[in-house]
Amino acid sequence: MAGSAAELARHLAVVDAERQRRAAQPGLPERVNALKAFQQRRFSHTYTDLLASPRYGAAARYFLDELYGPTDFTQRDAQFARIAPAVARLFPAEVAETVAILGELHALSETLDTAMGLQLADDRVTPADYIAAWQGVGRAADREQQIGLTLRIASHLDRITRVPLLRNALRLMRGPARAAGLGELQRSLESGFDTFRAMKGVDEFVALISARERKLAAALFAAGSADDASSMGRALAELPPVV
Repeated sequence: MAGSAAELARHLAVVDAERQRRAAQPGLPERVNALKAFQQRRFSHTYTDLLASPRYGAAARYFLDELYGPTDFTQRDAQFARIAPAVARLFPAEVAETVAILGELHALSETLDTAMGLQLADDRVTPADYIAAWQGVGRAADREQQIGLTLRIASHLDRITRVPLLRNALRLMRGPARAAGLGELQRSLESGFDTFRAMKGVDEFVALISARERKLAAALFAAGSADDASSMGRALAELPPVV
């Protein structure tokens, strides 16, 4: 749909602006990449059980690979931005809406990552560094929105697996998508579709992510509270150890 395409283009413009902002500041790209690597380790730490689960492992791995970590999506995003209008034309409405949500999460996450990178002294991120950067940035409402968008993606992927014949429609889109420069997006959508369809219900998965991500955010914001001496310990327990 046209709205989804416009939204995707707008979100990708935000991502591009964040990349340019980082490139203009010596050392900032390295700090942000180190932050992303730490956040990928954090996800693995928080969801060790889900990653090892026969039912939820593939979905957790999809989130880890597609939404977290230091993977450089610069080329992919540039392709998406150039052909954003084609998303609405080529993909079914349900899929275009999913892509728009992914774009919104991507833009918000990149903005927050830049802000946290600016709080770091160098590209070695310890749990204490991460807590200090998190609190230095603040923006609790944006953190809640980030969690909400992550949950929406899971629910959306689950919902589109229930649309009759959509999987076959996605398969038929491989050639046109590749020709339009959307091959990587096509791959990600097909992978997400198959992963969430195989899970056979997303409710427990979403509930677990919701509870754990909100617990983590609350612990990070509360760490070091003067009226709760144990708050720092609880926050550190939510994060991976120093390696």
